[in-house]
Amino acid sequence: MAGRRAKGAALLTFVIGALVTIAIVAGAAWWAATGDPVTTDAIGDRVQTRGGGALPVFAGAGDTATLYRFARDRGDVLRWMPCTCGCAELGHTSNRSCYIKSEAGERTTWTSHAAT
Repeated sequence: MAGRRAKGAALLTFVIGALVTIAIVAGAAWWAATGDPVTTDAIGDRVQTRGGGALPVFAGAGDTATLYRFARDRGDVLRWMPCTCGCAELGHTSNRSCYIKSEAGERTTWTSHAAT
């Protein structure tokens, strides 16, 4: 009987340990996804600086995320495309400026201008 209780206690300890580990990993993943704050720039666009190729939270999913990925991966194409929304007066030099505000090393400062 004592052996059965010891096995039950060991199993309970294992299950609790596993649940705590899962909670910690999930919390870390959530923080990694949302740890970079979204702020508002001088012209009213939301901006977020992210590293490691992560898209901004306002890129969402689907087509919008695909366009933000394209702006990052194929900026060489968008740099030659003029912006058609009239934002040149805001300092945008090309269509890529509607997606990416600046880059520094592995970090990209994204702008919500294209998402709005």
